Amino acid sequence: MKKNYSYIGIALVILVFGIIFIPKIVDRVQQESVVEKDRMNIEGTERNTKLAYLKINGEAKSVPDFVFTNQDNLEITNEDFKGKVTVMEFFFTSCPTICPVMNSNMRTLDAEFHKREDFAIASFSIDPEVDTPKVLKEYAERYGVQSLNWHFLTGDIEEIHKLSNTGFNIFTGINPDVAGGFEHQGYFALIDKNGFIRSRKDSQGNPKIYYQGTDEAEVKMLQQDIQNLLDEE
Repeated sequence: MKKNYSYIGIALVILVFGIIFIPKIVDRVQQESVVEKDRMNIEGTERNTKLAYLKINGEAKSVPDFVFTNQDNLEITNEDFKGKVTVMEFFFTSCPTICPVMNSNMRTLDAEFHKREDFAIASFSIDPEVDTPKVLKEYAERYGVQSLNWHFLTGDIEEIHKLSNTGFNIFTGINPDVAGGFEHQGYFALIDKNGFIRSRKDSQGNPKIYYQGTDEAEVKMLQQDIQNLLDEE
């Protein structure tokens, strides 16, 4: 008889658990499914044709002033990119890890848009002491750069790292303990013709901010967004 009472008790516990917790579990699974779909939908283009501005304290963030030297020994400033949709990155030519992937993907963008005078690429070397104009010229030739508006830039190391870390909030740093001696994030920044940082939005209306330059899917997304900005009036 006692065993029967035990079975009844266990059955009641299971029943209560099912009534209370199973709906919550189902609801959570459904919510996570929606979140996953939202995350994936950021790769769609239909709702992202109007690109967001990155805003700091309510103001649209623009590219800070800079003056550097390109692979042809020409002085290049932020003003040279006004009137052009521009992709900007931070890299170094001796990078043994992510830079070759980044610039292979960047070359895809160059191949797509190099005939347009209103498109440009700026690649800032975070190892400017090694990456002289001569070294950058050889690097550009090795990658088969087609656009006259793809500038590989070198200059004062403190100014370049300041531009990255403070101007873009894209981390770069010197670290002798890592391969190549420098740490950096493999982001591509998208800049509109007026010098403002732009990106598509997520489902909550928040800007994506930057594109991962080592990810082919994100580079394809960036390619679509470049075209959107080029098509803007």
